[in-house]
Amino acid sequence: MDNYWLNALWSVTPTVLIGLIFWYIVRSIIRADRNERAAYADLESRERARMGLPPRGRTRGTQ
Repeated sequence: MDNYWLNALWSVTPTVLIGLIFWYIVRSIIRADRNERAAYADLESRERARMGLPPRGRTRGTQ
């Protein structure tokens, strides 16, 4: 019976490790995208303020 559980553990280990690596890569991509979008929004808002334009999402003449 000892061999059975050891074999089961060794059978599942590669799948779990590949799953964890995949999760980490996807998590890194999503975080990088979120940070890049925040940096771009900050840059855009500073440029709009520098040029005297209203903040994004608001149009002139609306309250």
